Amino acid sequence: MEGDGVEPSNPKSYSGIPEAEFVDNVDEFMKSPVNAEGVDVVLKSLDEKHRKYKVMEYTLATKRRRLRQQIPDLARTIEVIEKLKEQKEEVETQFLLSDQVFVKANVPPTKSVCLWLGANVMLEYSLEDAEKLLTTNMETAQENLNQVEHDLDFLRDQCTTTEVNMARVYNWDVKKRQAASGRITAC
Repeated sequence: MEGDGVEPSNPKSYSGIPEAEFVDNVDEFMKSPVNAEGVDVVLKSLDEKHRKYKVMEYTLATKRRRLRQQIPDLARTIEVIEKLKEQKEEVETQFLLSDQVFVKANVPPTKSVCLWLGANVMLEYSLEDAEKLLTTNMETAQENLNQVEHDLDFLRDQCTTTEVNMARVYNWDVKKRQAASGRITAC
């Protein structure tokens, strides 16, 4: 398992997503004491599990979208800091104030920069410290994106397995009812 990007303590999912077990033998599955209440209860339980998987999928997709926006922003900020480190004289540039609104400004050489940390917090860092912080944040964001992608793939497999299980239990019930009524059809 080493080297494949999956934690050894939880080889299937980084987020602790429960694994859906494939129902290979529906007869044995339905004879289980857990499923003694009948097909409707089993199907309802599988449907509830499927809905939970879909909610998890939505949450992870939202997180993936946020990370995919964050990584390029971090990369651009690192580029700006590198340019500031190389800068030896005053430079005229334009700043984006809001959508389609720019302002001209003269930027003198500097040894520090203010970074917006969020939650109404901005801190001043030396250029070197800012670059280290942003590089660390970018590596963490990329690692988190890889984990989210892995979990989304795993989650899609669990949804598919649950959907197949629901179909197999439903079809088993239909065949059982047809056999009970004497109308067996060829498959």
